[in-house]
Amino acid sequence: MILFDNISVQKIRAHAEYIFPDECCGFLLGEDQPEGGRLVQQLKEVRNAKSGDKKRRYEITAKDYIEAEKLAAETGLTLLGIYHSHPNHPAMPSETDRIAAQPYFSYVIVSVMQGKTHDIRSWRLNESDQFDEEKFSLI
Repeated sequence: MILFDNISVQKIRAHAEYIFPDECCGFLLGEDQPEGGRLVQQLKEVRNAKSGDKKRRYEITAKDYIEAEKLAAETGLTLLGIYHSHPNHPAMPSETDRIAAQPYFSYVIVSVMQGKTHDIRSWRLNESDQFDEEKFSLI
C-alpha cells in the first residue's frame, strides 16, 4: 500500500493537468512503514527530458535522479518511486513503463483525460518483472 496526504495528491494532479497534453514526471520521497506500507512525504517535480513525442513518453535525466537521491539523503527520506501522467490514456503501465521499471520503486500513474485528472493508480514490479497494482490510499 502507498499512502498519500491530500496535498501531495493535489500537487500531482495539478502538475499532470498543467503539463497536459504532454506527460509529466516526478519523484516520490518518503518512508517504508513498519507494517509494510509506504508513506509519501515529499514530491520532487522534474522536467520531462524526452526528446520528441512527450505526449506518449517521459524521460528523467541522470542528473535529476542524482538530485532526487541527494534530496532524500538531506531530508532523511527514501526515494520510493516515480509518478508520471498518461495523457488521454488509462492509468495502466505500458510495456515501455515495464521495461524501464526498477524492482523497489512504486510507479504512480495519473490518467489525464482532456486536461482533467481521471484516475490515479500505483504499480510495483513483482518477482517475474511484471507489474502488480499497489493499493493507493489517502491518509
